[in-house]
Amino acid sequence: MSTLTVPSVSPESTRRLRDLSDSEFKDTYGCDRFSASVILNRLRYAVEHMSTGFMREAFSPIIRDWYDFACTISGPADRDYPMAVVSNSLVVFLGTMGDAVRNAVEEYGPENLRPGDVLICNDPYRGGRHVNDVAFTRPVFVDGKIVSYVNLCAHQLDMGGTVPGGFSATKSNVYENGLVIPPMLLWSEDKPVRSTFSLIFDNTRWGGMLLPDFKSIYQQLKLGERLILENIDRYGLDSYLGTLDYSCDTSAERMRDAIGRVPDGDYAGSALIDADGLDDTLDYTVRVLVRKRGDDIEVDLSGTSAQARTCINCGVLDAKTAVGVALTILLDPKVPFTSGTWRNIDIAAPAGTIVSSLPPDGGIMMFWEASGAIASAIFDALNPVLGVQGVGGDYGSTNTHNASGVRPDGTPWTSATQCGGEHGPWGASKAGDGDSYTVLLTLNNLDPATETIEHDSPVVVLRKEHAIDTGGAGTFRGGAANLKDTLWLTAGQHYLSPFRTKKPSGVGANGGNAGPNGAMWLFPPTTDAPVKGLVDTADSAYEHSEPVAGVLNPSTHALDPENGEYNYFARRQVWATAPNTILRCLTNGGGGWGDPFARDPERVLADVRNEYVSIEAAAAQYGVVVVGDPRNDPEGLRIDAAGTDALRGKAQ
Repeated sequence: MSTLTVPSVSPESTRRLRDLSDSEFKDTYGCDRFSASVILNRLRYAVEHMSTGFMREAFSPIIRDWYDFACTISGPADRDYPMAVVSNSLVVFLGTMGDAVRNAVEEYGPENLRPGDVLICNDPYRGGRHVNDVAFTRPVFVDGKIVSYVNLCAHQLDMGGTVPGGFSATKSNVYENGLVIPPMLLWSEDKPVRSTFSLIFDNTRWGGMLLPDFKSIYQQLKLGERLILENIDRYGLDSYLGTLDYSCDTSAERMRDAIGRVPDGDYAGSALIDADGLDDTLDYTVRVLVRKRGDDIEVDLSGTSAQARTCINCGVLDAKTAVGVALTILLDPKVPFTSGTWRNIDIAAPAGTIVSSLPPDGGIMMFWEASGAIASAIFDALNPVLGVQGVGGDYGSTNTHNASGVRPDGTPWTSATQCGGEHGPWGASKAGDGDSYTVLLTLNNLDPATETIEHDSPVVVLRKEHAIDTGGAGTFRGGAANLKDTLWLTAGQHYLSPFRTKKPSGVGANGGNAGPNGAMWLFPPTTDAPVKGLVDTADSAYEHSEPVAGVLNPSTHALDPENGEYNYFARRQVWATAPNTILRCLTNGGGGWGDPFARDPERVLADVRNEYVSIEAAAAQYGVVVVGDPRNDPEGLRIDAAGTDALRGKAQ
């Protein structure tokens, strides 16, 4: 058993920051309150300026269209590398970056770093994430001493391995994942290290896109360094370093206050991952026991299943990230995300589980799926005790799609994380209905434009819409599942990874209902009935489909969560498709919040008019009788008040 703790970056104090006198504040942080606020906002500008520049110059579509990167600023070793400032970008990167920088610098040796160096590392066991995510770190020197680190972690489109692009649940060990880079220099005193560049580009498929992105990252790190030094020149080193501490202390205090509002107790929760990429004989359960005492909280992952036999695992740093995200969303979404977020949080994680993987077997690739299940399990554990403060769960799995092939002219194509169920709904909360189209709670990225998807790959996006009756019912409705159909114009090799279709992931809150399960299908063309136009969404349309994943009726292949059979997503490790095949992905739905019969009937009427809820579900789930034709006369819909009173009266 190992226990991951996050030490304080400054002496613990029960006094609140606002209670410090001006002199006490200056003695603690080396500057006055106003200067600390100004410096902190200038540093936040710095990471956002770096992000904007990188986005503008990015060649790789996963960076350009997905925002699959993050920028941070950390302090020096003698302050325990406080991660004080983060960009508004991919959260699964941000939570690991503090530890990633510390681990890489400590292994390489801070005494070995020089001005102009750029240190890189992509090992998931050293820094979290997976091998495609390369962390770049540039030390900032003042008078010959390292006073800070400016960092950028970015997903690289390919890092070698057995699967182009890397996204696959079928690989069995770390050697199949791709190139692992230990802490080493990519630039030395502002000069490229040829051997490191050669090592990377000798092992990747699309070096032509990676190389300009590397050059842009280098320039963004130089920009971040310059902006940091400008702040130090203007306000002084003591003020700068004190502000880093102040930023982390602010997060710690706010999270401590949020934890303190939770009743003391032990709360258990779980989340299911259907299977690994080997077979369907094993499912994997993430179990949490949340122990809350006073201002402290411990998340114990001891009951979690052993690590998977394929690369669907995550590492302990990814687990730490998910814990921070879940507690922030549930307890106080305004907690700034810094190293201080975890100061009053302990994580107990036995080695060798699906959320604390060890090399070499199993390995780490689809890490956000396992770490996202931790967030779901924490929601499951805490929602019953939080009551009105609870939040419905999200759609659980990105149902990632990764494909490649060759165009008729012989040129290769690839498509990654664009045409599966990568975006979907969140759950509802006391603030209102859940958003119906975003990303997992642990992510934070863009949605690629349809025009970009169709430009980069031989595919036509036929449908991308909200599916009816898929949001968890509640006083506030969970977000609706996303239904996406894509038509593939050439033959392709598809790696499909829907991991959570057996049980609802969108848990309800405060008496709300869970969102229903999703699924995935292929509709192959046939000689007698080629696919033309849109495929219907009625149950009868699935009879000629090829089920990929989901609990489906064995005869009709339509969704049948009550009596259907589970279809294993990797019974074909690679789904080879003929030209004009349609891929359909239906995500899980978001969880509802509050008693569905307490939902304002006018809101239910609007849901029926907007085709979030059918007339049948309005009566069955909400006790609201809606009369009319929502498809052909939506403005003519009306509420049958007497019928509604009767239904709601029966429920009472």
